[in-house]
Amino acid sequence: MKHRLRKQEYIFVASMLFGLVFGAGNLIFPAAMGQQAGAGMLPALIGFCITGVGLPLLGIAAISITASENLFDLCGKIDRRFAYAFTCALYLCIGPLFAIPRTATVSFQVGAAPFVSPDVQTLGLFIFTLIFFALVLYFSLRPSGILIWVGKVLNPLFLLFLGILIVTAVISPMGAVWEAEPVGTYAEHAFFTGLLEGYNTMDVLAALAFGNILVSAIKRLGLSEPKDLSYSTIVSGTFSTALMALIYLALTYVGAQSRAVYGLDANGGDVLAHIAAHYFGAFGGILLGITITCACLKTAIGLVTACSTTFAELFPRSLPYPKYAVLFSLFSFAISNVGLSKIIAYSLPVLYFLYPIAIVLIALCLIEGLVGYHRPLYACTMVGTTCAAAFDFLRALPAGMQEALPGVEFLVAWGDTLPLAHIGMGWVVPSCVGLLVGAAALLLRRFQTTHTHGSL
Repeated sequence: MKHRLRKQEYIFVASMLFGLVFGAGNLIFPAAMGQQAGAGMLPALIGFCITGVGLPLLGIAAISITASENLFDLCGKIDRRFAYAFTCALYLCIGPLFAIPRTATVSFQVGAAPFVSPDVQTLGLFIFTLIFFALVLYFSLRPSGILIWVGKVLNPLFLLFLGILIVTAVISPMGAVWEAEPVGTYAEHAFFTGLLEGYNTMDVLAALAFGNILVSAIKRLGLSEPKDLSYSTIVSGTFSTALMALIYLALTYVGAQSRAVYGLDANGGDVLAHIAAHYFGAFGGILLGITITCACLKTAIGLVTACSTTFAELFPRSLPYPKYAVLFSLFSFAISNVGLSKIIAYSLPVLYFLYPIAIVLIALCLIEGLVGYHRPLYACTMVGTTCAAAFDFLRALPAGMQEALPGVEFLVAWGDTLPLAHIGMGWVVPSCVGLLVGAAALLLRRFQTTHTHGSL
């Protein structure tokens, strides 16, 4: 029986993992973080890499350890109703609500917006996203070799262009990084702010959603034992995660440099556009725009396909796959026209709610690999996490929404009393308490069982 992959197989799995988790958010958020963190970029980067690199890898390893078929199967360890709710929420988040619209707005922000008059930016965004999602829908309904071509040809070209841009910025820096003072929460809590910023990549959610694809690929290479699958996932993952961490470092560094020339931009898309224009002029901006648009187009097609397939399988009596593809494409088109900055702002509360649940779910799966499956551990821990994450959700709502909803200020104030809430980690202690309660319930059950059998 085969227990380890060959070198070329590790490289294949590593490239697949990179393709699964690396998208538009992985480009814009490190650049924006670097610009805001300035001299505090190193601790911010470490925090960002934990949630943007390390946790996605652990998420895929967790799926392999538990031998789960998919996310719904994994969440079913807690409760079937929870499985439906969390699976739907996660796919909507990485799908038509935020991630898919973001692929279009990032493409426009970087590739088209610099060449469109400020007076007609709204119209330009509408026309661009209309064409973008028309292509997305076309290829989602008609699988074609164009996707393979985009993945094998344009993605490497994009990475090559990005590498040239980064090397140029290092050789000829725009400004001194260490002279840029951190702004906002980066001034006092650079590490934890970077940790939370990593939520925006949605990579942990993507890992839980698509990890089974990677595990299935490893199985097709000849491995079957959970330990062997986990080992191969982690080993091959070190290659892709090292590359991602290197890209994050470079983008954060270049973003911090741009502060001296452009100040603080509205979002990461503007940061990338300004950097490309600074070094390569209009031609560089066009080339970057084309490559990013192609990469984002491929990502959007993949996400529409995955979300449509998932919902068609979860609710077989609702809509067939083609109608879900149409529905999600149209909805994403509508959302994309609110603009990149608003999409980011409205996605934060949802991510602050979903990410703690996803992180704790991964941790429970890893614990299962050591002590076995015990439902009380899963259920009690998740109750504590979900309740605490709800406070983070309310706290992150835009000010206007907080004022419009009655009782939110009181709930936010109450949530602020939780330990570590001031750094966005208010869910940690309730999760640990839930875990202890679950462990106590498990021990009590075992004691009662032993006592009953002993009496007999």
